[in-house]
Amino acid sequence: MNQVAAAPIAADVPARTIFGQPRGLATLFLTEMWERFTYYGMRAVLILFMVAAVSKGGLGLDDRTASAVYGMYVGGTYLFGLFGGWVADRLLGAQRSVACGAVLIIVGNLMLALGSAAVFFVGLLVITIGVGLLKPNASAMVAALYPEGGSRRDAGFSFFYMGINLGALIGPLLVAPFADRFGWRWGFALPALGMTLGVAQFLWTRHYLGQAGVALPGVRRRSWTPVVVLGAALALVIFLTLSGVLRLDAVTLAASASWAMLALGVGYFVYLLLFAGLTAVERNRVLVMVALVAASVTFWAGYEQTGASMNLFAERYTDRHVFGWNMPAGVLQAVNPLFIILFAPLFAALWISLGKRGRDLNAAAKFGAGLIFLGLGFSVMYLASQHVLAGEQVLPTWLILTYLLHTFGELSLSPVGLSYMSKLAPPRFVGQVMGMWFLSMALGSNLAGQLTGQYDASHLESLPALFMKIFWYGVIGGTLMLLLTPLVKRLMAGVK
Repeated sequence: MNQVAAAPIAADVPARTIFGQPRGLATLFLTEMWERFTYYGMRAVLILFMVAAVSKGGLGLDDRTASAVYGMYVGGTYLFGLFGGWVADRLLGAQRSVACGAVLIIVGNLMLALGSAAVFFVGLLVITIGVGLLKPNASAMVAALYPEGGSRRDAGFSFFYMGINLGALIGPLLVAPFADRFGWRWGFALPALGMTLGVAQFLWTRHYLGQAGVALPGVRRRSWTPVVVLGAALALVIFLTLSGVLRLDAVTLAASASWAMLALGVGYFVYLLLFAGLTAVERNRVLVMVALVAASVTFWAGYEQTGASMNLFAERYTDRHVFGWNMPAGVLQAVNPLFIILFAPLFAALWISLGKRGRDLNAAAKFGAGLIFLGLGFSVMYLASQHVLAGEQVLPTWLILTYLLHTFGELSLSPVGLSYMSKLAPPRFVGQVMGMWFLSMALGSNLAGQLTGQYDASHLESLPALFMKIFWYGVIGGTLMLLLTPLVKRLMAGVK
């Protein structure tokens, strides 16, 4: 469900342990758990609030605009992760960046709770910056707790990954019913409370992290000028928008953002191939990275329908009466993290078993499988939408089966991506290549919102058409990756 990026940070780590793991891991586990509780809890009701009628406390946006905002928000959290890593490395250190990010997430969610449309969109921007500061730096500090590396670090990240998905599971289970029972504003206030608990325990127990993520004295810091300029530019845009001088169209803005991210990605890989002075072997590996990044964009454009078109499907076309309880649509957002928790160990065991037998699949094959699983999930949604066209409501089992297939796809592609990108990258470009991986997730997530915008509730036939389109994207993309497997194996030149 979430990427875990690890970059070593020098650390003097206390010796206290829990179950053989550094005590600081519990600090980071709980911090990330509450951050994911906040993020996925709010995401479970985000698009539903935006399209809800004003008379029902919502913003009353049309589906296309709401979908564009959703895509930019989710994509922005990945994009600002690059900014958050830069701030931590050069200005604040990871610990201060995590604390500042948490405060921004709290403030942003409280702004959502105010209910004003203008303040709502500013709140989304504040949350996006906060997530960008917190998430990559929490992951980096996990790596810093294990300066020796090895299997103990792998086990630590496994525990940390469970914290991520535990928060993602609990968030929708609590926030969606809370919003349904007490109203949208209180639904947004609950995530703010969750992040408050997270940052409080982080500040209370961060001494267990030792020097992990603390800016070392004597290290020359870079100028704050880029941050000040960015902040001033955002403040100016916000002021002009709130005053009515500048009118932003979310759909146009989302499309422009997609083109900008695509141009950035293409430009960077052209630079690596033609102007970076790489060897022939390194250039071949760059070609493999291009294929993986393209597959990643395709996957996340489909996968992030979870909180967009599929959330709307759950709200409008799903019979959610369960034993006398009218289950809020957002509760179904908890299905994917539950499946991740259940099946992640099985997929890990599968890869280990194949490796021991000399039959391990390379990156292209795993990515191909991930995309095909994605496509198969949308074939299920296509069939479900045919029942909707016939005037029926469908059972939640259609969505649950889709989420199961998408979980299989995620476990085939997502954990593999960062690992292979770090192995394939030329040593002096590893950090930048990691940035390109997160850019692919940002672009895919933004495209997800644009795809959802093709669904028009007044023309219901657009719903199965949308699901079938993503089915073909997944199946064709996955088949191409499988066909490229022999070529990719040669181009990787021994990377496994």
